[in-house]
Amino acid sequence: MINEEQLIANLKNSKTASKAFDELVRLYKERLYWHIRKIVINHDDTDDVLQNTFIKVYKNIGGFKEESKLFSWMYRIATNEAITFLNKNAKKSNVPIEEYQKELRSSLQDDELFDGDTIQIILQKAIAELPHKQQLVFNMKYFDELKYEEMSEILDTSVGALKASYHHAVKKIESYIKNY
Repeated sequence: MINEEQLIANLKNSKTASKAFDELVRLYKERLYWHIRKIVINHDDTDDVLQNTFIKVYKNIGGFKEESKLFSWMYRIATNEAITFLNKNAKKSNVPIEEYQKELRSSLQDDELFDGDTIQIILQKAIAELPHKQQLVFNMKYFDELKYEEMSEILDTSVGALKASYHHAVKKIESYIKNY
């Protein structure tokens, strides 16, 4: 497997960029897909956002300053693309983003690509009740198992604030599940 520094160098070199980009997609497509899917919920929408994410990565790799890990930079782009997508659709539907996400999560049971059991559906509904930032933090910590330092880099927020957000999210989810 190619190391990150070499991959970045190959991405920035016009002679090796195409092959390196194929490798980048192969390495990160699945992880980014599931990160985006937790935000936008719907499979087809996730595919669209993922494609937009990789297009942005490809177009902007020359400006990548290598101050963070490549995956953290891509994760941030994916997060921003997903939030932009939700904001645009919530605006079209004339509802706040939190309300739009609740509607998406409540439609999970009808999604033939969702194979979660009852507890998964309850958990997703509990997550939908959280404020948007707490949803992101909870998903990144609980499902993606990111360290607070990585999350801080991606979300441009202090570690202390992230720990507090995660703690509050967990308490709200526990309360939701107990009262379900």
